[in-house]
Amino acid sequence: MDKTIQTKQIYDVAVVGAGACGMIASLIASYEQKSVLLVEKMPQIGLKLKASGGGRCNLTNTLDKDSFIEAFGKNGRFIQDAIEEFDNHQTIKFFNSLGVETKCADGFRIFPASHNSTTVIQALQEAIDNSSITLKLNTTITDIAKDDIFTISSAKETFYAYNLIIATGGLGYESLGSSGDGYKLANRLNHTTTPTYPAMLPLKCKESWVGNCRADTIAKATIKIDIKKYAKLKATGDLIFTKDGIRGPVVLDFAREITPLLDKYDSIPIKLNLTQRTNIDEIIKELKASQIANPTHNTLQLIQTMLPISVALELCKLSNIKPQEMLKNQDGKAKDKLYSLLAWVPLEIIDSYGWQKAMVTRGGVKLKEINPKTMQSKITPNLYFCGEVIDIDGPCGGFNLQWCFSSGYLAGKLKK
Repeated sequence: MDKTIQTKQIYDVAVVGAGACGMIASLIASYEQKSVLLVEKMPQIGLKLKASGGGRCNLTNTLDKDSFIEAFGKNGRFIQDAIEEFDNHQTIKFFNSLGVETKCADGFRIFPASHNSTTVIQALQEAIDNSSITLKLNTTITDIAKDDIFTISSAKETFYAYNLIIATGGLGYESLGSSGDGYKLANRLNHTTTPTYPAMLPLKCKESWVGNCRADTIAKATIKIDIKKYAKLKATGDLIFTKDGIRGPVVLDFAREITPLLDKYDSIPIKLNLTQRTNIDEIIKELKASQIANPTHNTLQLIQTMLPISVALELCKLSNIKPQEMLKNQDGKAKDKLYSLLAWVPLEIIDSYGWQKAMVTRGGVKLKEINPKTMQSKITPNLYFCGEVIDIDGPCGGFNLQWCFSSGYLAGKLKK
């Protein structure tokens, strides 16, 4: 070791990034009696955490471990050890110990009882203040080198540590501090990253009619890609039309499948099932039964038994259906088109809202280069990763924050 370094403080562990996983990792390491340096580029901690869940901070959910892991798809196996170490019950217990009460109003999503992310951040800030953690704000790490120890450089200071945890997040919400710094630092320490794409964000479509349907939420809508190679990809959940596209939980979850394809295709054809009915014969049968039960109802009124009026009107326009006329008096081709749309509505996705609206990142540090039992690098000893910087992302509903807490906890243990 360089003699000049010997005169400097060498921390047991340096944590780069004071987001959800970085704060948890720092606190856990400090509870293990380690000297901890926590470095954050922004002027305050937890800015992205503050914005999560629309500012309400969906901490976790009530799923059992197996179901939770399954929700992450093919990469779910990687998170198993972290979830075993620190699951939703331990997350609730941990925040309760910091004075944060939690609440689950819908039987699934767990929020702070205040429904305000500031409550969570203030509790974490107080815990950090009351610990031995050295917190450095407004400090951007520009370079990292590893010899016997880590040399961690910013524009103004150089730090030294025996262990390093990279908890910088991904690329989403750059204004809140996520700008891909962690990938560059990982590359400096011989790690590779998968391609990264914006995920959990609204999508833009070619069709203008969607802008007339913004007042209503479509419950349990199904979305699928209308390209043969990707036909198996689909998701179901609440959908909301916007002035130029679609959003809502089902769109946020499915966007991770769309954004990589926008690099390959000029546009992505999708289909939406808005009625929870996909069999055209059954749709026809149901409409006829509704007409018999309500003999004075016009076509628009019949469709309204399946869809909000704003959407029903647009489907009438798309089908050349006359809304105020009886269904039996409509043109045959128009009726066939209507029945088809009631089963599946085609849309053409032409863009996403990009990194400025992306809540999470698809892609990151390759899983095969990280030991899932410890979060330690398989390439560089004493280097750990946690949270979104890793190639792991989950759906809406507290999945991604729970992953941050679980992986941050495991990394903070500094297991070898």
